[in-house]
Amino acid sequence: MTENNTEKKNRAVLVGLSSRALAPEENADEASMEELSALLETAGGECVGVVTQSKDSPDPRTFIGEGKVAEVKELAHAMDADMVIFDNGLSPSQQRVLSEDLGVSVLDRSALILDIFAQRARTREGRLQVELAQYQYLLPRLLGMWTHLERQEGAIGTRGPGETQLESDRRHIRRKISKLEEELKDVRRVRATQRERRIKNEVPVVAIVGYTNAGKSTLLNRLTGAAIPANDRLFDTLDTTTRTLEISDTCTVLISDTVGFIRKLPHHLVEAFKATLEELEYADLLLHVIDASNPEWRDQTAVVEDLIRELGAEQTPRLDVFNKCDRYLGDIRPHGEDIVSISARTGEGVEELLDVLDGFLPQGPQLFPEDMVTDQPERQMMAEILREKLLLCLDKEIPHGTAVEITKFSERDDEVIEIDATIYCEKNSHKGIIIGKGGAMLKKVSSLARQDMERFMGTKVYLQTWVKVKENWRDNVNLIRNFGYRDE
Repeated sequence: MTENNTEKKNRAVLVGLSSRALAPEENADEASMEELSALLETAGGECVGVVTQSKDSPDPRTFIGEGKVAEVKELAHAMDADMVIFDNGLSPSQQRVLSEDLGVSVLDRSALILDIFAQRARTREGRLQVELAQYQYLLPRLLGMWTHLERQEGAIGTRGPGETQLESDRRHIRRKISKLEEELKDVRRVRATQRERRIKNEVPVVAIVGYTNAGKSTLLNRLTGAAIPANDRLFDTLDTTTRTLEISDTCTVLISDTVGFIRKLPHHLVEAFKATLEELEYADLLLHVIDASNPEWRDQTAVVEDLIRELGAEQTPRLDVFNKCDRYLGDIRPHGEDIVSISARTGEGVEELLDVLDGFLPQGPQLFPEDMVTDQPERQMMAEILREKLLLCLDKEIPHGTAVEITKFSERDDEVIEIDATIYCEKNSHKGIIIGKGGAMLKKVSSLARQDMERFMGTKVYLQTWVKVKENWRDNVNLIRNFGYRDE
């Protein structure tokens, strides 16, 4: 008998307001409400009812009006809902009043998106960005949270050095915001150093952008053989992933997957993620992935273009990639200059995309200084050093069916380079040999590789290695390219 640890899903009533007093992008409509429901599902909740309201102007106190509040309350009670989520943005006072009137937790679209981001962020940078956005969202809402604890101003015993719980929390959050902003500045400095290295090595950078769930991660997996989780849900990828892609014999690029965009994305969240998304401004090319099967693709494209402008990347060359063409319902596929139609899932059109990319990006041969011993990016050289040590230490035990992928290459403020490397082999038995008894062999290989890496880079290296099985990887052309090998 197994214990059931399944957590109870939050049951939510969704509410949206359409008003002439709101900006067009702030209004709730059928498409935005469906998207809100999908966001709720992504967060792990369940929609149990939908209420919409048309009103000349939002009610200052309750946003939707007293009568509609009573309707929402009745529905929430009938459906045993434990929260109400608004598609529109709510002011802190409106959120507080609605929560009191409805007797359940009340969130707006921004809070829901922040919760999803908090669940999905995996890297230190991503967690920092989400935490900063959460504190920025929370700060103006503290009043409602602490009203019942706040001391009466001017009462006996409250004067002097003491301060209210509210003010104490405000000070704490402001300090946290300041600290997080400083840490993200450090992240930007590291990114700037990495960017300088790329420019020095003349490696073009391609950034994949697009509306959430457009298929960006699936495309990166198709092109490079990366194993990024690519599920049919919103915001499945938050942390930027970069891989090497060999387009041709004379063109190798770094290609990055970025967080998906969405309408009504909280402004402070955009601001928080600029440390990551500023890469768009410095990219040589943007691949704008568009879900051609979505009837709302034109509106989604407009959202992405607006955010690209906000991030200062509107001058970066762009190629529109209409994805999911295998599910496109129109008679004529989108076509024209700087447009490619593909299916990242099936591979249809991907070779054409590579040909177009080859024409967009700088071609070789490149002219290198006489003292430059290789034209390979530093990441690729680190991978080859590690693979060399594998072959030296395991020449009598394991075949040459091993490959190395550098998944992290970053420089800290103390000039130590952090490298994460994944060793791929074709069989579970090979994995055991590589790791060795008690991890001894992997430790030996890593130690020898780290010493050579330090000599090559001229600085200290912190190396972490993992071993994974990827059966028959040598039969996959995209994987071969990604690992830096040619398949002639």
